[in-house]
Amino acid sequence: MSIRVMLVDDQALLRTGFRMVLAAQPDMEVVAEAGDGAEAVERLRSTAVDVVLMDVRMPRLDGVEATRRICTGPDAPKVLILTTFDLDEYAFSGLKAGASGFMLKDVPPGELLSAIRSVHSGDAVVAPSTTRRLLDRFSPMLPATGGEPRHRELERLTEREREVMMLVAQGLSNGEIAARLVLSEATVKTHVGRILTKLGLRDRVQVVVLAYETGLVRAGGGGVGGTAG
Repeated sequence: MSIRVMLVDDQALLRTGFRMVLAAQPDMEVVAEAGDGAEAVERLRSTAVDVVLMDVRMPRLDGVEATRRICTGPDAPKVLILTTFDLDEYAFSGLKAGASGFMLKDVPPGELLSAIRSVHSGDAVVAPSTTRRLLDRFSPMLPATGGEPRHRELERLTEREREVMMLVAQGLSNGEIAARLVLSEATVKTHVGRILTKLGLRDRVQVVVLAYETGLVRAGGGGVGGTAG
């Protein structure tokens, strides 16, 4: 079954380019297009879509607000933010709004296709190191925190799960976390899955955002109180 994709961008030429790339794939189909966020939200009411490629700077309704509206709906498609500038503040806001990741518009076609497939399968497409750089730069936009995390949902996590969450937020891969905590990679993957379930998060990107917002991890990659090695 093909991955149903919606293209959302106010530049028709860019949509045409993306459509040509996707049309050449046997497992993808462009089922809808929109020139702004408002049109995208409207189209989704009558069209089944799996993945939305979302521009951020558009008239009427920008991609961030459109993403927020889309991701809060029932059976919401996955949203992949496309931005012109690396570390764009709109990309950060898009991740907070529920997007599963972000990529640059000049990404090579192969990487874009891989990202769409990854998002469709439930994975995040922002590399941990990229996520860390993004959040380190825009951490002043986050609420000030005290010495302890203030998000009550974090109390649902075990001590080990909090350790894993800190390391995810610092940009470590599952393999690196396994080495740091002397665990198997499969065990780390299980912990990450439990963190997502307990906190009602969609992917690792949202784990990172929540860790920074609650003060579990601070800008620069430091955890509150450190982590056990």
